[in-house]
Amino acid sequence: MAKEAKKDPSELSVEEKLKALYQLQTMLSEIDKIKTLRGELPLEVQDLEDEVTGLSTRIEKIKTEIDELKSNIASKKIEIETAKASVEKYKAQQDNVRNNREYDVLTKEIEFQSLEIELCEKRIKEYTASIKAKEEEIEKSNTALEERKKDLEVKKNELEEIISETKQEEEKLREKAKNLETTIEPRLLQAFKRIRKNSRNGLGITYVQRDACGGCFNKIPPQKQLDIRMRKKIIVCEYCGRIMIDPELAGIVAEKHLETKIK
Repeated sequence: MAKEAKKDPSELSVEEKLKALYQLQTMLSEIDKIKTLRGELPLEVQDLEDEVTGLSTRIEKIKTEIDELKSNIASKKIEIETAKASVEKYKAQQDNVRNNREYDVLTKEIEFQSLEIELCEKRIKEYTASIKAKEEEIEKSNTALEERKKDLEVKKNELEEIISETKQEEEKLREKAKNLETTIEPRLLQAFKRIRKNSRNGLGITYVQRDACGGCFNKIPPQKQLDIRMRKKIIVCEYCGRIMIDPELAGIVAEKHLETKIK
């Protein structure tokens, strides 16, 4: 038997469009419930991953700084050796000076080079102290990194366990929702998703409850209630912007009918 041709979304009646939207809402709400089961775990995992990355980057940066300081120490040691050689050379030249002026010039050079040696030694001490402080910082950061990695592993395992328990159900719902979306007019679907995104409880469509909007609970005028029951046009709540349908279309028996049955 030939498969029935799929209706163009724009050719659907308002009632069919509303039914499709409500079915989609139901599926998306179920997916939201599954996400709620995961709680704050995805965010906690993300935060821990960011912290691990941050600590790793910090450790690498400190290591680079230590390498630069060690290079500076090596340079200063070379400068010290050069200055010492100059001092020895000037002292030797003092033994062969011809006048006091030459002797004074060499003496000043020796003093200058001696000061350079002292300054280099001071810088080496500073660099060495800085290296020690940075090595201690690396040690603390490594300890913190290992702790964060352990926490991350625990949280990841918790999240993976929850995901594995709900993955199959979520995939089925997502597939159904995806297929259902193809039957809804793109402009209407986009509007529904926008309303749903801006809604605190994730409801883009709701049914009338006790003469009020089921989303924001504001009263609906009688004429608008009648229009909703007629299902001839898409009506949104003037207060919260949600699309509204009558309870029967949502598969819910109206309360007044229930009261009649009870009597």
